[in-house]
Amino acid sequence: MTMWRVREYHDDDLDQIVRIWEESQATGDRPVHGLAEVLGTVRDGGLAVVATVGDAVVGTAVTRIHGDRGWIVLLAIASDWRDRGLGSAMLIETEKRLTDRGIRRLSAMLPDGETGGAAFKSCGYEARELVYFERLVPLQPQDVSRLGELGGRVMRAGLWEALAGMQREKELIERRLVLPLSQPDLAESFGVRPPRSVMLFGPPGTGKTTFAKAVASRLRWPFVEVFPSRLAAEPGGLAAALRETFTSIAELEHVVVFIDEVEEIARQRGGDPPSPLQSVTNELLKIIPAFREREGRLLVCATNFIRALDPAFLRHGRFDYVIPIGPPDETARAAIWRQYIPPAVLGGIDLSTLVAASELFTPADIEFAARKASQRALEAAVYGSGGSPAQTSPGPCTEDYLHAIEHTRATVTPAIVEEFEQDISAIARL
Repeated sequence: MTMWRVREYHDDDLDQIVRIWEESQATGDRPVHGLAEVLGTVRDGGLAVVATVGDAVVGTAVTRIHGDRGWIVLLAIASDWRDRGLGSAMLIETEKRLTDRGIRRLSAMLPDGETGGAAFKSCGYEARELVYFERLVPLQPQDVSRLGELGGRVMRAGLWEALAGMQREKELIERRLVLPLSQPDLAESFGVRPPRSVMLFGPPGTGKTTFAKAVASRLRWPFVEVFPSRLAAEPGGLAAALRETFTSIAELEHVVVFIDEVEEIARQRGGDPPSPLQSVTNELLKIIPAFREREGRLLVCATNFIRALDPAFLRHGRFDYVIPIGPPDETARAAIWRQYIPPAVLGGIDLSTLVAASELFTPADIEFAARKASQRALEAAVYGSGGSPAQTSPGPCTEDYLHAIEHTRATVTPAIVEEFEQDISAIARL
């Protein structure tokens, strides 16, 4: 004789359903559907039954109805009442009630070994070999409107993996930033405090902005770029606008904040009379320590002219690392060229010649030259070249790329490289 009774859900059962769901989490179960989805199903007219012993709810089954199919989004049982046939009893009662509504196909998803598997099998459910994909968007509902107000967004997945070349920089950032931020408990066990702020410096066009966005994608954190030039137009002035912006940012649970060309608001102070931007620099020096006090956030600043920054801005306690991002080496240039050469012609391109000819080219320079070569080849194929009739061409050739390289002005010069190497020795903090 059973000791429980299975009945339809009542509104008064809500707290006990939540308790059972939380208990299942604590015992290691990994339900596919979150609590918010389960409660939303109950609220929006789904079918829910509960098993009770006296006045206590000891199990629940919740089903979302979609067309002619019922999706069981929760089958949970209090730990003291498992392995007694209670799951099967709730599934049988659920099936009866759904059949009365004309529902004939019932489905459920649960990880292998999850509580309830035996109950589904005993009730005639067949296991299907499926591949289940899941992505968690790291944004709380209350953060959505705030992020929109700040002009931020969640970066698409895969930006980190899509970074072509730059292996030295990627490995350094992966180890110094991503590892402790993505695994904070592990970092803490080793006495490592996850970084809160980092400075990227190097010649223009070397990919500092791309790295900042890729880090946000890699961490799956929202990305907010702060534009001082836009904030300067605010009625209260740039300093006040910076303060208000970072106050709003502090309300987000996780965030990567990016300030490009930070030298515009953090230049060396001094002079008589003081520079009008000195108050902005002072405000920024106050903002950074306050920003660093909370977990789950990372400030990334970038500059092309690190020597122009105020010395107090770079001192220990404000930035954990000062990382150089330089022109791509040969391996990186080869990877970047591959990214922009059409796959159909890549096998016929003398890649090593392009790599040698594009020394000191930044990723942006290589992209420009590659697009220029493609345009040249397209025009030659359609209009002909040198008075010759147009001919169909499969795409650009090595000569097209070499011509484009010859007519592309490199962003980085030998003098800039020499100055950059001096800055690495004198300022970099890795």
